[in-house]
Amino acid sequence: MKYETVIGLEVHAELSTKTKIYCSCENSFGGDTNTRCCPVCIGLPGALPVLNRTVVDYGIKAGLAMHCSIASYCKQDRKNYFYPDLPKAYQISQFDLPLCSAGYVEIDTEEGMKNIGITRIHIEEDAGKLLHAEGANFSLVDYNRGGVPLIEIVSEPDMRSPEEAMAFLEAIKSTLQAIGVSDCKMQEGSLRCDINVSVRPEGQEEFGVRSECKNVNSFHAAVRAIKYERDRQIAVLEAGGTVEQETRRWDDAKGESFLMRSKEEAHDYRYFPEPDLAPIYVDDAWIEDLRTSLPELPSEKKKRYVETYSLPKYDAGLIGASLGLSKLFEDTVAAGAAPKTASNWLLGEISKILNESMLEAEAIPFDGKALAELIAMIESGAISGTIAKQVLPEMFAGNKSPKQIVEEKGLAQISDEGAIMDMIQEVLAQNEAAVADFRAGKDKAIGFLTGQVMRASKGKANPGVIQKMLREALTALK
Repeated sequence: MKYETVIGLEVHAELSTKTKIYCSCENSFGGDTNTRCCPVCIGLPGALPVLNRTVVDYGIKAGLAMHCSIASYCKQDRKNYFYPDLPKAYQISQFDLPLCSAGYVEIDTEEGMKNIGITRIHIEEDAGKLLHAEGANFSLVDYNRGGVPLIEIVSEPDMRSPEEAMAFLEAIKSTLQAIGVSDCKMQEGSLRCDINVSVRPEGQEEFGVRSECKNVNSFHAAVRAIKYERDRQIAVLEAGGTVEQETRRWDDAKGESFLMRSKEEAHDYRYFPEPDLAPIYVDDAWIEDLRTSLPELPSEKKKRYVETYSLPKYDAGLIGASLGLSKLFEDTVAAGAAPKTASNWLLGEISKILNESMLEAEAIPFDGKALAELIAMIESGAISGTIAKQVLPEMFAGNKSPKQIVEEKGLAQISDEGAIMDMIQEVLAQNEAAVADFRAGKDKAIGFLTGQVMRASKGKANPGVIQKMLREALTALK
């Protein structure tokens, strides 16, 4: 039997406010354990929360960017459960009246554009963090993260493949970063997701029984978890079993999920309105003020790059999704570089260095003028593309311009025909077989010989001059 996978995601994003959601403690990552918490964070008796208005602003901005309706009236609720990282034994969240609802995010699929529904976006506080010492029979708790403001973005079960889930997560991340409400650094836990997966026979309208994988903290892990859970449920059904509704823990190192507990429903949390916080009233003026403050969204930027710069949709989507890459791209084009050439460098060598160095695009130390200068030096023949690939890491390492680096390291392209001819004669003498192939009509030999001359020149010789002079030298040999 063929099965269809049904996927829904619950994305938790920490908001980049200066202080926490209900107190004045600093909201920042890291620091010594339990140094950024107060009586409100750790729920001491008599401590009263005060809502941070910027949290509401950021929640509304996220809702507007994802085409949601914004509630004119909403409230906060106590979600009751006991866990060591939640000292109050409840979390302040939102239940039946969320801040934002009924939106969507557009993603690219193999069949074209697809809207993934957003059920709701609500504000809540984060919990502390348990620290599990390897080999120890105890755990420690760091409450620095307790009270950090979150938005939870709950999707409709509209995704049908791990690839669609990945596209949805990427769209959420790029949108939140673009509007400046979250840094979305998954390695720091500021973007996490819970994955709900079920399977059903193809053609069946009724959903299957779902399971949930908690707190998956990388896109790669999300894809692996979805594939594993899909295959696990299909195996259960094929064996004649029944899929149970449950919460599972994903172990990315092992590539497996493990049962944590049976899945709770809303009534298990015994929600009731938070008595220490007043309801939230949002008027039209507040919403419109935030709407006008929204920057160009990644989806809009992608469309503009295609229409204005004639970039392929793929290039436009990748660059438009990154604040750092999009700024560098536009500055490079403004400095005179051709859009497609700039795009090739951004998505090629620059992205390679970022990945190898585990850096975000925002950490690129040079600006668009410097990249445009590098491109111009290639096009003028001052350096070759090979040399440019040696210059680029130096640009990452310091504050020097491409011209300075080329001059200091003696990387200027060799165009002197006398020097190049000496190298050509040496290469021809050392590669008689390739010369014979060329004389036998195998024109591909010219490419090999060109590469040997480039190697002899340590990448400095002008490849156009090499090709021209090589052909002349080889023809003379005939």
